[in-house]
Amino acid sequence: MPKQVDHEGRRRLIADAVCHLADERGLEGVTLRDVAARAQVSMGAVQRCFHTKEEMLVFALGHIGERIGERVRARLVRSPAQSAASALGHAATEVSLLREEHRAEARVWLAFVAQAAVSEVLAKTVKANYAALQETFTRLISEASEASEDAGPASVPLDAQREARTLLALADGLTAHVLIGHLTSREAQDVLHAHLSGLWEKPVRVAD
Repeated sequence: MPKQVDHEGRRRLIADAVCHLADERGLEGVTLRDVAARAQVSMGAVQRCFHTKEEMLVFALGHIGERIGERVRARLVRSPAQSAASALGHAATEVSLLREEHRAEARVWLAFVAQAAVSEVLAKTVKANYAALQETFTRLISEASEASEDAGPASVPLDAQREARTLLALADGLTAHVLIGHLTSREAQDVLHAHLSGLWEKPVRVAD
C-alpha cells in the first residue's frame, strides 16, 4: 500500500526550513537545494509542494504571519474579562516581537517585509497580514475609547482606524530598532507602553 504523505505538514516543515535559513542568511541565501537539506527532504519533494521559489516564499511568509496572529488571538482568548485597553497592549506587544524568544522571528519577518518592497506577490501577503492586524487594533481601540469616555469627562474622540495604523507602524519600527541595537527590548517596550497610555489621555474638549 502506498505511503500516505501529509502534504500540508510537509509544506509547513519546508516553511520552517525557509524561516531558519532566512534568519541565518537573509532571503537572498535561501535556495531550494538548501531548503531541502534543512527540511531533510528531497529536492523533488520541495518541488512537488511548491512549483517556484516565489510560491515557497509566499507560503513561508503566510506561515510566520499565522504564528504571530495565533499568539495575538490566544492573548485575547486567554483573558476574556480583561479590558479592551489591556487586550490592546497584549496584542501590540505580540506584534512588536520585542521579547528575546521572538528575536529570530522578528529578523525573518523584517527580511520578508524588505523583500516585499520589490515583490508584488509577497507584498500582497504582507498587506493582508497588516490588514487583519489593523482590523483587530481598530476594534480594540474603539472599545477602549468608549470605555474611557464612559469613565471620565468627554474628550476629543479618537479616530480608531488612524490610531490603529499608527500603532501598527510603531510596532514594526520598534522591531527594527531593537534588531539593530538602537533600542533595548525594555526601552522599546517603554516606548510602546507610553504610546498606549497616551491614547487615553487626550485633551478635554473645550466648549466654544
